[in-house]
Amino acid sequence: MRKSLSRIPRFFLLAVVCCLLMFATTVSAQVEIPTGALPNETDVQQVFRQGSLLEQQQRWGEALTHYEDALREFPGRQDIEQKLTTARIHYDVGRRYNDSSYVSALQQMQERNALDVYAEVLLKIQAHHVHSPDWQNLLERGTTQLDVALTDEAFLDKNLAELDQQRIDGFRRDFRNVMRSNTAQSRQEARNQVAMVARFAAQNLGISPQVVVLEYMCGALGALDMYSSYLTGAQLDDIMSQIEGNFVGLGIELKADQQSLLIVSVIPGGPAARAGVQDGDRIIEVDGNNMNDISTDAAANMLKGEEGSSVKVIVVAPSNVRRHLEIRRERVEVPSVEDVSIVDRDYGIGYLKLTSFQKTTLRDFDAALWKLHQQGMKRLIVDVRGNPGGLLTASVEVADKFVSSGTIVSTRGRSPREDFDYKAHSAGTWRVPLIVLVDGDSASASEIFAAAIKDNRRGRIVGERSFGKGSVQGIFPLNLAKAGVRLTTAKFYSPHGHPISDRGVQPDFVVRATAKPDNATGESPADNTDVVLNAGVQIARQQLSQR
Repeated sequence: MRKSLSRIPRFFLLAVVCCLLMFATTVSAQVEIPTGALPNETDVQQVFRQGSLLEQQQRWGEALTHYEDALREFPGRQDIEQKLTTARIHYDVGRRYNDSSYVSALQQMQERNALDVYAEVLLKIQAHHVHSPDWQNLLERGTTQLDVALTDEAFLDKNLAELDQQRIDGFRRDFRNVMRSNTAQSRQEARNQVAMVARFAAQNLGISPQVVVLEYMCGALGALDMYSSYLTGAQLDDIMSQIEGNFVGLGIELKADQQSLLIVSVIPGGPAARAGVQDGDRIIEVDGNNMNDISTDAAANMLKGEEGSSVKVIVVAPSNVRRHLEIRRERVEVPSVEDVSIVDRDYGIGYLKLTSFQKTTLRDFDAALWKLHQQGMKRLIVDVRGNPGGLLTASVEVADKFVSSGTIVSTRGRSPREDFDYKAHSAGTWRVPLIVLVDGDSASASEIFAAAIKDNRRGRIVGERSFGKGSVQGIFPLNLAKAGVRLTTAKFYSPHGHPISDRGVQPDFVVRATAKPDNATGESPADNTDVVLNAGVQIARQQLSQR
């Protein structure tokens, strides 16, 4: 079992295709909302109008992100939560049915096999999830999952393409009525209920029972929290590749945007970079399939392939210039430390960007520190903006480089084996004064690092409040299928005992990317248009001058 942290993907990291950003979830914490920030009903209605348009266009990945953002803006709105749940189910169904590893496994599975896998997943939930399972709630979410799946184009195309819509609608009505009176108070009762529904669906729709069972399984996992989920064989492989810091793919980071795949960043030296792909380009066609005709999820999956194979794409630059490219899929090393440089030589201010926390992070981080030291570093800026997290151990190791004693982070779970206080070690501690840059996309492992630096008074935090992702997840391969589950196993707390969930890490100096810093003075470096980094540089200058 791997312990890891990170927020859910708002974009895809392409190994062969899109990889889920790894492991984390939220727990509830009270948030103070200023009176002036209370929701305006007109703004809420605009949320639903925009969301409805995305739903009509079957752009479920974008709809999911849209409702996640809306819920952060308008917390506690049950109507938005319901929309978010529906979008998440559609997104989940679409990803699985565009995943050849899932479709292949399903085709080889029999009803009894599926029920055994379902039972194994329930056992893992009972043994490892941070909260005791509510079997009735898990069963009800499975019913919702199947109900929504029966309206999803990807699901219907694979399983009920020839069936009349009226018959499907009639079944949905009948099976919901049946399930209203059915209860489950134990794992065995949940398994029995799902077996009953699977046979009922087979008799009335002609659908394979195992298809129904797996929807209930995915629904049970989705009921636990936002980030516990089923991992197909391909997804499990992708996550393990992310942990190792390498994957087979094109070397690009993507997100779905405006019926295309927007290239967020290109890994230097990777196959896409050598083909001339640049940040801000858009993929509008994959192997002859235009993005107007297929979903962004399907297009992302088409970028998958074996090492050494190639994919043909049409890429559009921001200038609207089109290029037809054929890119070879290769094994790509994913750097977790980037942009290592001295940003102010007069003051000896070093800078590096941590993009993720993986197995290679400590090695790369050490190398970067010594490189900056040799170049005359007197103060260091560590940038974790946009860093979604990664391995718990990697974040602790990086924090331990600067904290000489005391607690770095504490984890607490339902099981005593999840309770642990991670302590700092004095050996190998760097004394260099430190500034950490954070933003709303700094999550999980990034927040462990930032909170450890702040609570131990080891440095100053600059930027915007971090995301607020405060829990640990484990990756558990299944014994009965080439797949796995991701489960929230514990919550983590800062050295002062503060929960990170929904609260995040509050900066010492609040600086927004679109506003002039309030807490730093002086002119920006001529070659630096990043106002948050500029604020960090100015604060470092002031502190060095004061010293």
